[in-house]
Amino acid sequence: MLGDPRTERVTGDDTAAVHRRTEDVGAEDRPHSGRTPAVVPEAYCWSHLTSGNSARALWLLLLPFMIVNLAHWMRPSAAGRPRLVRAHGALLRLLALSLTVLLVAAACEVALGLVAWQCAGSPACAAERSWLGFLAPGADGSGGWWSQPGRRLALAASLPTALTVLLWWLSRRTWSAYESQSPWHGTDGQPAPDGTVPPAPAPDGTERPDLCLPGFWYGRRLVARLRAAHTAAGLLTVAAALTVAAAGHDLRSGGAAAVAGTVLGALLAAATATVLAVVCARGRGEGCPDVRRDGPLVRHLPGAAAVLLALSVLYAAWSRPGWQSAGRLPGDGTFAVLALAQGLLVAGVAVLGVLLHRTTRVPRTALRGLGSAATAMLGCALGGVMSGGVAQRVADWLDGGATPGTGEGPIPGPPTVLTWQAAVTPLLLVLLLALLCVHAVRVWRTGSRLAAHAHLAYPGAEPDAARSRSIGRTVAAARLTDSAPRVVGITALATLLLGAAAVAGALLTGLVPGEAADGTPAVLDGAADTVQALGSWLMGFGFLLLLTLGRRAYRDASTRRTVGILWDVGTFWPRAAHPFAPPCYAERAVPDLVWRMATWTRRYGGGRLVLSGHSQGSVLAAAAVWQLDPATRRQVALLTYGSPLARLYGRWFPAYFGPGPLRALHRELDCWRNLWRATDPIGGPLRLPDGDGTAVDRGPLADPLAYGRTAASPLPAPILGHGAYQADPAFAVERAALLARLCPEAPGAPEAPAKDVAPSPAPALPAQHAPAGPESDGVHGPRDAPPGQDAEAPGRSSG
Repeated sequence: MLGDPRTERVTGDDTAAVHRRTEDVGAEDRPHSGRTPAVVPEAYCWSHLTSGNSARALWLLLLPFMIVNLAHWMRPSAAGRPRLVRAHGALLRLLALSLTVLLVAAACEVALGLVAWQCAGSPACAAERSWLGFLAPGADGSGGWWSQPGRRLALAASLPTALTVLLWWLSRRTWSAYESQSPWHGTDGQPAPDGTVPPAPAPDGTERPDLCLPGFWYGRRLVARLRAAHTAAGLLTVAAALTVAAAGHDLRSGGAAAVAGTVLGALLAAATATVLAVVCARGRGEGCPDVRRDGPLVRHLPGAAAVLLALSVLYAAWSRPGWQSAGRLPGDGTFAVLALAQGLLVAGVAVLGVLLHRTTRVPRTALRGLGSAATAMLGCALGGVMSGGVAQRVADWLDGGATPGTGEGPIPGPPTVLTWQAAVTPLLLVLLLALLCVHAVRVWRTGSRLAAHAHLAYPGAEPDAARSRSIGRTVAAARLTDSAPRVVGITALATLLLGAAAVAGALLTGLVPGEAADGTPAVLDGAADTVQALGSWLMGFGFLLLLTLGRRAYRDASTRRTVGILWDVGTFWPRAAHPFAPPCYAERAVPDLVWRMATWTRRYGGGRLVLSGHSQGSVLAAAAVWQLDPATRRQVALLTYGSPLARLYGRWFPAYFGPGPLRALHRELDCWRNLWRATDPIGGPLRLPDGDGTAVDRGPLADPLAYGRTAASPLPAPILGHGAYQADPAFAVERAALLARLCPEAPGAPEAPAKDVAPSPAPALPAQHAPAGPESDGVHGPRDAPPGQDAEAPGRSSG
């Protein structure tokens, strides 16, 4: 990014750090010639926060958690409706909790239901697997100590318990490294009684955007609270699976064991109610950094759940000589209940989203307020595919050549609702394929129309059909990004309807799609069996594909960087709904940038900086500028390019990046320019009003830079799309103009209009240059550039 192999780390650690060229280290303190020193580029690299080591590949298994956490931040803007906002957050936290329960329940179904209860209890299935011999009962019903169903279940419970503990450990480990970063304290507010600092009002006295709040990037307390609740929920799910299975037998037999099962069930119900209360009681506190700790009830919740799990293990392992395992594991209706609850929660989120959108209508909001509900639905669907896929594949492995769930093999198979969900999966894939075909035709038609006029943007160029067709199709493909809300909405609605049909089919018929009911035509029965078998394979294939991608990312650094781009977008937001989601790197990166800019400008009172960011780096740059106090912000200019601030973030996260917050940032920044191209599928114009006579947007820039072969470009110029904005001459021009507006007295700086000039209180000092966005190579500042600080917004280094 710095254009020089000789670099040194100025500050930071191996995870994220600021770098300079070796010759620029300490440039501020060295004597210099002229009235002001030259620009000193500085690079901030945060790549290890998203794709650093091989363990990041395992985050792919947390994808449903990340998606539902994103849905929390997609709520519409809601001025003056705090109760609706709190209800919206509470519903999404409950939805996130249901995903944790679903994941642990799937592990229980595999370990307890399919292996310990069905296969180990079936002589035909256990005989083919010697490793289950010590668990299997004899032909006459006798066997070893472990052959009783309760003891088999107690042993198998170690797998979902270990999964819950692993999720707790990963969340705690990343919580210590990410959410615990200290925010910048140099605000203009007065300290509160508890030692925190309230947010300062905007210069015009209006309320500041949420991203300006001092506690926005400090989610330590909420993540700790939710981690305790979700860990307890996972342990309670395992305990409930053991208790329900054993209590079902004891209630039929009677005696003291039945009483013990009833008491244990009541304790589990009380603990579940406590978990729900903890999840619903408190959301994020962003007005100030919340450094307090929750009470003993929250802190000891996982320990209490662990005690109940231990009691459940002892209860299930109690000797029951006459107990035989037959059919499916009692309590497998949990999956139908979870699917129904998730559907109701998504419907509630949709209703609140519509109400909030009608309260404060923000132009171009994705799906008119339903973006949060649609995204949450897709997260639930992905969780269902993962849980159902692993259950279907394990069942297929255990029952030999039979189709899972049809009853043809030695075991009954997974729960009925999972089999129905597998049956509707091919229908959803057909819909997605149809949408893909529609958009492919749309790109072809739009590209052909645009190709007819592509050469007109290059005066004097001779028309070239192949060149024009390439440019036209690139622009048409880039415009598909604006169709994403429609695709997401249709997919989410279809998923909701098909999921409801699957639950209804499982509950009303009690049969799997491959079983024939009385009077069912043979043709329909055969079609149902084919669809069910195909869906089972597709769900299993999807899960294996995810595992394969994770394994490749674990071994291959280039694949891990590609996956890291997904985390750049998905993990920008704090963990507000799900504590087991991949951690928010911005809670480390934003404080890093703010501390660096604020301390540098205060140390060198006349210092000026240009903070430039590409792609996701422009989002981090805006977030960092929002956190600066007004005095420091007046010393900063912002240069964004290939920026999704308005095109993606403004539509999907209107409460935080909608037109209102972006206009507020524009009012508080003296200098801001944005570069964009029509061929860019991610970046776009900001469409901010030019109230001070200075346009923020410049574009669309010409892409390619030359239509045909010219003296300046003898070889065909490439279509750059989303990358290499620094190669465009407009980049250097706009950066120099920003430096001139910040430092009008600088020698060699281009002359700016008088209305854009703000006198500097002191000569500008050497500047920092932080990195570009995830795909950028960074800005290469010339040694004789105009004075000021050139800071490239955070991103991942390519070398």
